[in-house]
Amino acid sequence: MKKVTLLLALLLPIFSFAQERGLDEKINDIIQPAVDALAAVFFYKPLSFIGFEMPLVVLWLVIGATFFTLYMGFINLKGIKHAFQLIRGDYDKPEDEGEVSHFQALVTALSGTVGLGNIAGVAVAVTIGGAGATFWMILAGFLGMSSKFVECTLGVKYRKLNDLGEVSGGPMYYLSEGLRRRGKAGLGKVLAVVFAVLAVGGSFGGGNMFQANQSFAQLANVFPFFEGKGFWYGLVIAFFVGIVIIGGIKKIANVTDKIVPMMVILYIVTSLIIITVNISHIGEAFGLIIDGAFTADGITGGVIGVLVVGFQRAAFSNEAGVGSAAIAHSAVKTDEPVSEGIVALLEPFVDTIVVCTMTALVLIFSGFAQDTQGLVGSALTSAAFSSVFPWFQYVLLVAIILFAFSTMISWSYYGMKSWTYLFGNTKKMENVYKLLFLVFVVIGSSASLGAVMDFSDMMILGMAFPNILGLYFLSSEVRDDLKDYFKRLKSGEIKKYN
Repeated sequence: MKKVTLLLALLLPIFSFAQERGLDEKINDIIQPAVDALAAVFFYKPLSFIGFEMPLVVLWLVIGATFFTLYMGFINLKGIKHAFQLIRGDYDKPEDEGEVSHFQALVTALSGTVGLGNIAGVAVAVTIGGAGATFWMILAGFLGMSSKFVECTLGVKYRKLNDLGEVSGGPMYYLSEGLRRRGKAGLGKVLAVVFAVLAVGGSFGGGNMFQANQSFAQLANVFPFFEGKGFWYGLVIAFFVGIVIIGGIKKIANVTDKIVPMMVILYIVTSLIIITVNISHIGEAFGLIIDGAFTADGITGGVIGVLVVGFQRAAFSNEAGVGSAAIAHSAVKTDEPVSEGIVALLEPFVDTIVVCTMTALVLIFSGFAQDTQGLVGSALTSAAFSSVFPWFQYVLLVAIILFAFSTMISWSYYGMKSWTYLFGNTKKMENVYKLLFLVFVVIGSSASLGAVMDFSDMMILGMAFPNILGLYFLSSEVRDDLKDYFKRLKSGEIKKYN
């Protein structure tokens, strides 16, 4: 506690400088050319000549997810039952190396995905394409389960443990070491470094500033008194984030395994109440979803609004193919990498198929999917829930702040592991990163750094390029490991311990 207090006191001059009038505009002007350059590449539409308006980065994610689903024999279906057995602890062995349980690794990764993407991203997709967008959202989540399985299996397989039992893992390690073993050491090292650089940038922006900025915006929207006080909000959030991230992955896991189930249950229960009240219309709702999915509006909302906006915003939603979750899952206590990959496939299931679908159903039942009344994003979702429960805007505010907080602490871990991969795995370098991360919490809350956050968002999307390329090279060994794992599971060689 004393360290965090001292840290924040030292940062006050920096925070005050960040509030200088016009500074955010000057920074935006500097960053804007880089944003434009990245956008020209990421959102280039290679198939536009046949009328298929899908940006390159989205196409890259969709093709990868589809390939892994087919190549792994639909692991996103056959692995679900076993995944629930694993998170219950049925196969946990106390002597296994690692730092956190299967359940803690799952909720730590979920804390970085369940959040504003579920609340605002769904509303954007439904606004563009109507109820039919929900169908494509579910498909996107289903395919993403396979990408998540592959990357998290490799994350555990190629992780590194130091003398203290602390784990470092993720794409940086399986790209460099995995490709080295295949005689492509140079390519692997380049991909690993590119991924790590992008992950650090993404952690400061999309995983930090965006979360702080949008959660404060919701606070000021509900309580206008706070308008213009983003600096103080950021200072408070930075204080609590600092307390957690100083403790490392074990502290982060201890916090997220309480916050994430609580906030997901809060959101789902409220959604279920609205769905139950309208249960007589459930057939009609799904009729709208199915019918709308194959109309012109549905295709626009589904492919452009979900597989474009969705997979684009899925960097904040399920992050399948981006590689970030593999960093959290690498810390799990297990000697079976495939088991953690199977646990990881639950993330897109919970995040996209369950939570996002419930949000969409509430929008449909409340009528806001058909008439948005000019609202967009989280404002539309808030209006939909509040039309049934007037007090829901306060529940949503709490949920958004918790979502933002848990996302920040998870992304601080992702960014720190990438930072130490680049600059050395020492306490000094860890502390430098944590200091910078807390600075960006307050900057994100108190400044309108649009271009900076756009740039950081694209860095998260950019992580998919080196990650999925590496996964293609390594997918055959994951498939072999998967077959061997299920063979041993079926024979009883892999036993239940609880």
